[in-house]
This record gives sequence, C-alpha cells and structure tokens, in this order.
Amino acid sequence: MDFGMSVALSKRFQGGKAFGLLKARQGRRLEEINREFLCDQKYSDEENLEEKLTAFKEKYMEFDLNNEGEIDLMSLKRMMEKLGVPKTHLEMKKIISEVTGGVSDTISYRDFVNMMLGKRSAVLKLVMMFEGKANESAPKPAGPPPERDIASLP
Repeated sequence: MDFGMSVALSKRFQGGKAFGLLKARQGRRLEEINREFLCDQKYSDEENLEEKLTAFKEKYMEFDLNNEGEIDLMSLKRMMEKLGVPKTHLEMKKIISEVTGGVSDTISYRDFVNMMLGKRSAVLKLVMMFEGKANESAPKPAGPPPERDIASLP
C-alpha cells in the first residue's frame, strides 16, 4: 500500500474504522492472489486448494502487522512466539531467506503460499503445520492440575 493512501485514510477515519478498511483492502488483494493460484495449472491436482488458500489468507493477515502485504522480521518474530517456537534474530533471517530465495527481507503473500503448497519443507511451513495439528488435538483440561501423591512421581 502506498503511504499517501494510508495518510488519506487516517485523515478520514481513525482507530478501528481505519484498521478495518485497511484489513478489508488487504483481504481483497490477497483474494486476487488466491484466484491466480486457483487458475494455475501447476496446482490443479492439489486437494482442497480453495480451503487451503482461504486458511493461508487468514493466517497471513493475522501476522501481517503493518498491513503492507508483507511479513517482516518483527511480524515473523511475533508469529513464531505466538506459535510457541521463538527463534533468534539470525534464525528468523534464515527463515525469510529460505522462503524468499534470498531476494527479499520480507515474506510476500505469494512467497508464503508457494512455500505452503511447495514440496520443500521450509522451517516456517513445518511450524505452521505443527500449529495446525496442535489445534486439532484434544483441548487441555481447565482448572488446577489433579492432586498427586509421592508414589505417582517419577
């Protein structure tokens, strides 16, 4: 998004309204990219492609903190921490380089989708798949842990 558009939006709207408009615009941009992937013959044999792309779009939008259509180093840091696998600065730079092929300091949505649909197992892809599997498992019990006695300890 160009800077002028952001400034114009912020002058007309503030707070949540401006944020909602930015997110809606970003959602439309990512949806256009999803349509390109749906029409691409390379992915015609991919199972549940439309559902996967919708999930990828939602996940990407959650971590694109600056709404610029890119995940930068700080956004990736937040993503990894939220997924429960914090990484060092150098590890995150390596992940970005791996996903983008070393040509960018940020992960675009196209890079993200190519990584998630690709055959290569990028670290970020593994983390995202792990998070999906973790969410499918049984919910953790609520409340305090059960009482234990000395005999049950290892």
